[in-house]
Amino acid sequence: MTSLQVDQQHDGNEAADSASGEGYHRALGARQIQMIAIGGAIGTGLFLGAGKGISIAGPSLILAYAIAGLVIFFIMRALGELLMYRPVSGSFSEYAREFIGPFAGFATGWTYWLFWVVTGITEVTAAATYMTYWWDIPQWLSALVFTVILYGANLISVKLFGELEFWFSMVKVTAIVGMILICAGILTLGFSDAGATASVTHLWDLGGFFAGDDGIFSTLMTLQMVMFAFLAVELVGVTAGESKDPKTVLPKAINTVPWRIAVFYVGALIMILSVVPWTAFKPGVSPFVEAFERMGLGIGAAIVNFVVLTAALSSCNSGMYSTGRMLRDLALNGQGPKVFTKLTRSGTPLVGTTVSAALMMVGVWINYQWPGDAFNYVVSFATISGMWAWIVILICQIRYRRKADRGELPQSSFKAPGGIWFSVFSLAFIGMVIVTMGMDKDNRVALYGAPVWGLVLAVSYLVLKARNPEGAAFAKRA
Repeated sequence: MTSLQVDQQHDGNEAADSASGEGYHRALGARQIQMIAIGGAIGTGLFLGAGKGISIAGPSLILAYAIAGLVIFFIMRALGELLMYRPVSGSFSEYAREFIGPFAGFATGWTYWLFWVVTGITEVTAAATYMTYWWDIPQWLSALVFTVILYGANLISVKLFGELEFWFSMVKVTAIVGMILICAGILTLGFSDAGATASVTHLWDLGGFFAGDDGIFSTLMTLQMVMFAFLAVELVGVTAGESKDPKTVLPKAINTVPWRIAVFYVGALIMILSVVPWTAFKPGVSPFVEAFERMGLGIGAAIVNFVVLTAALSSCNSGMYSTGRMLRDLALNGQGPKVFTKLTRSGTPLVGTTVSAALMMVGVWINYQWPGDAFNYVVSFATISGMWAWIVILICQIRYRRKADRGELPQSSFKAPGGIWFSVFSLAFIGMVIVTMGMDKDNRVALYGAPVWGLVLAVSYLVLKARNPEGAAFAKRA
């Protein structure tokens, strides 16, 4: 059963059953969904990317995370409204087909798949970087080993995937909370090598709060990295089709977004930059590892390095989970090769996952060719493709709410605050981020690649439509 066969007037419970018709197993429980939601946004962008952001904007990076975090909450509430209207697997492309058109669904599904392939490369690259903390081994070799291991793990049942992600996320959450408590102890009790100099005045004494070379403009230029750090928060939308009780679990998971951002991003950075001056951090080095080394807690730095390694592998694992399901959703809707519809007995999309993992091997080559710059090369590509999913979510929520208010569709049980206006504001904010990407020579390459990818999608869509012009996959839903 595909989205094209689901009546628009079905209520949430009927829509929730669609996953079983697609062959998936509803094996993800509340505990697992909550931790996937909490841990989804805690990864390379925070643990590794924050180092570059601090070096550019200084303490004002905290403000960038706070403002961007508010926008992320608006996006997630927009997604939540759609999910409670119709919780289905492959939700982003499903809603794009319904509220924008068949090409939008096609483009969104394939773009979100590309996002996770590129993100997988990013995370494997980060993991390989972390390995050099202990051993002087080639980055490409670590990237190869990790990719193969995670591919094997993703062929296991979705229940075990959820359990693994639960514990991966638990490690990340525990580590950040532990670091916050240690920093608080240093600030109040003065222990460790950093105790004598630790002070919250570091947030404004060393060149001011907006301490970047160009002041507030430097802060704006970090927004691309900040938004990258939040990519994957929308993963709960992909899990909707395999959640045991989506109408109860998903709203609770989405409503944790504000405190997640307040604690894990804003709180953690305030503590780290109070204990260690922002001038001590540099690009390519985890600020968490650097902070522990500056404190004289060598074993702590090793532990944090292990945690951030786990975080990167966790995100890559989630990427492999998502890519297989997005490819299968496209195939079920006639917008992708039928071979991607095949599932294993445990309900995992074998072919889609295999093809995605094979493409993630490109990360091995990138690490071999440019071991020092690999992370920066792929971050901008991941950001622009990931933000496309957010743009689609916001547009679909706006169109859905207008139809629901006119009585053409049933009202969602989890309405986004502010109606459509917070979604409009979020779209404008994302537009500003894209503009700043165009102003940065290191990130501009992603904007050059976006039209090329769009052209590939347009040509592919027209070819598929020409082969089957009467197909339901290419007809706009009423």
